[in-house]
Amino acid sequence: MSNYKEGLTQITTFIFDYDGVLTNGVVLITNTGDQLRTGHVKDGYALQLAVKSGYRVAVISGGYSESMRHRCNALNLTDVFLGVENKKAVFEEYVAKNNLQASEILYMGDDIPDYQVMKLVGMPVCPADAAEEIKGISKYISHFDGGYGCVRDIIEQVMKVQGKWMNGNAYHW
Repeated sequence: MSNYKEGLTQITTFIFDYDGVLTNGVVLITNTGDQLRTGHVKDGYALQLAVKSGYRVAVISGGYSESMRHRCNALNLTDVFLGVENKKAVFEEYVAKNNLQASEILYMGDDIPDYQVMKLVGMPVCPADAAEEIKGISKYISHFDGGYGCVRDIIEQVMKVQGKWMNGNAYHW
């Protein structure tokens, strides 16, 4: 994992799982059946900044709720795939549609459903609390748990390596 930063120079596309990456993985069920999740504002800020800075940002999740879609919309994420049963198939279609190379894709996942996709990207990464199998194939393991800043951590690192962090874009909303 020591030379992972060299691979960050080529990243043009971030793909994130939702539950366990953008959230801490806890789902609260209300008495009406709504599923509530929490996210971190620093992750949200970094996601918006990545979009504004010209990166492709996608979410591929097996989970689905209107609140998830609302959060993604609020962050200006347009490539959002929720309720996905086969992440690999959705990933392969996305890569083909956008003519992407593995070396330019960073995927952050935390559990077994992410495993097949993570094996296909140039930069597989995960939160600190990811499953051992996911940690075993990750080129970088964040010091932050899912839902507690791991997304900000990796976006900030990519943007710093590429000279795009704190270059003026961060202040113009």
